[in-house]
Amino acid sequence: MAVARKRKRKRAEGRLPLRRTASVLTSLAAIVTTALVAGPATAVAARGVCALPRTEAHHSEGVNSWDPSYPRPDHEVDALMLFLSFPEWEPMVTTGSLVRDHFPATSDFFSRASYGSFSLAVHPRRQWIEMPADSTSYGIQRDWDPALRGAYLHDALTAADPHVDFSDYDVVYLVADPDAPGVNSDATKVVNFEQPTVLDGREVQRVVTVFERHPPDRYVLAHETGHLFDLPDLYHRPAEGSADWDTYVGDWDVMGSQFGLAPDLLGWHKRKLGWLADRHVECVRTSSTGTSGHTLRALGAPLGPRSGGRPDTRLLVVRTGPYEALAIEARAPVGNDTGMCTSGVLVYRVRSDADSAEGPVEVVDGHPETTACRRSSVYPPLADAPLGAGEELVLEDGGGVRIRVGDGGAAGGGWSVQITRGSTALE
Repeated sequence: MAVARKRKRKRAEGRLPLRRTASVLTSLAAIVTTALVAGPATAVAARGVCALPRTEAHHSEGVNSWDPSYPRPDHEVDALMLFLSFPEWEPMVTTGSLVRDHFPATSDFFSRASYGSFSLAVHPRRQWIEMPADSTSYGIQRDWDPALRGAYLHDALTAADPHVDFSDYDVVYLVADPDAPGVNSDATKVVNFEQPTVLDGREVQRVVTVFERHPPDRYVLAHETGHLFDLPDLYHRPAEGSADWDTYVGDWDVMGSQFGLAPDLLGWHKRKLGWLADRHVECVRTSSTGTSGHTLRALGAPLGPRSGGRPDTRLLVVRTGPYEALAIEARAPVGNDTGMCTSGVLVYRVRSDADSAEGPVEVVDGHPETTACRRSSVYPPLADAPLGAGEELVLEDGGGVRIRVGDGGAAGGGWSVQITRGSTALE
């Protein structure tokens, strides 16, 4: 057990003046009213048959447009990492150790997930920045009182202001001393401001407040950073007394669990973020003639043309309603999924009108009578959800969709998939 080491309060001496005008200080003070809020997006008609429309749902899974209040991860994004200490406690861990808790693991995760098209560059300020009040005074917890959370953010940004130029960064991580007595690791989250805060001439829409233990939960910062790019929570908060947070997607996306065995972002999310182009996605539509042969390559394999110029398809989409679709992709132990439990063709439902943590994505269990990897999976009933070679799944979605997997893991890592609706083949 760590032994508390008290610190004497120090009077703030030699503080550099804040570089803000009165209006900006007013903006900082307004942080007290912060709340988690949805973006300004509204529902519009989809540009394509399978491009679900963005709605007013918080972190809507619509892919027909991009909410401009979020940075798009299609280039190098610069992240500022600040370390906050408290007057009553002497830090027991170095800031360098806290950087290594999250990097390069987080940036490597996104590099693999984006096929190298996006890079997250962290810029830590390695000196501790002392907060003006004790850690216990902020009431830090998961369901944080908005006024106390606002006071924490106001104090943190005001204390950091003389030391950094916020205009140089797209992302801000506020990392609290993990051993301070008032720090609760369950409180790590992204906080969205009702009104953007202007720092060094740059509008700051949201920050990541990090209260993780040392060492932290696996890929926790990848999860939180996903929210900065408008990705929703895929877990749900269970009823009192239940421990099942992962019943929607299990191990299959880091936005569900940072502990997942196959934490790569779902193909739908890679499409939303722009990492999968139109040529990698097939919209499966009703056809009165012919057969529907589709070949899926493993989602985590590097992008590129297949031998013979065949399509490099990573995602199949079947539209099933105004705001609903079935998504189909192949998962194999490659990229971020090297620790996965089972491989095959994963099927899941997507809803663009469902709020974050309210079931915007639900994995369909291809083997509802069995479980897998009970000692390592975050939710064993879905650990064997993918379909293997020769297996099929029949769903009522959209008039009855049948998904059948032919050859699995064929040369080049491909799975052949046939899809029908009712008695009609889809292509």
